[in-house]
Amino acid sequence: MTKVFYEQPDGVEKVVDGVVGESVMSTAVKNGVRGIVGQCGGVLSCATCHVFLATDELSNFDPPSEDEDEMLDCAATDREDNSRLSCQLQLRDGVDVHVTIPAEQL
Repeated sequence: MTKVFYEQPDGVEKVVDGVVGESVMSTAVKNGVRGIVGQCGGVLSCATCHVFLATDELSNFDPPSEDEDEMLDCAATDREDNSRLSCQLQLRDGVDVHVTIPAEQL
């Protein structure tokens, strides 16, 4: 089982059991995680699912595509080296994911 740890800007964390193959964004939306809207449904046409991925987990995922990289420039908060769109982070078996939600998305 894969777990996703969503940390709110105030430090409160919500832990959700994830389904392998689903995205961090869809898992958040299905479980009512505040701050991840996923307005476009995961097709890289918005940045309402922007998160900061734990830096030690960056290598667990492919680097951002060119489209994701461009869309991160449209996020409500300034991007950082560990910024990702959570719709592009696919859950894998046995790989837990820790993300922090930017305050500007609440």
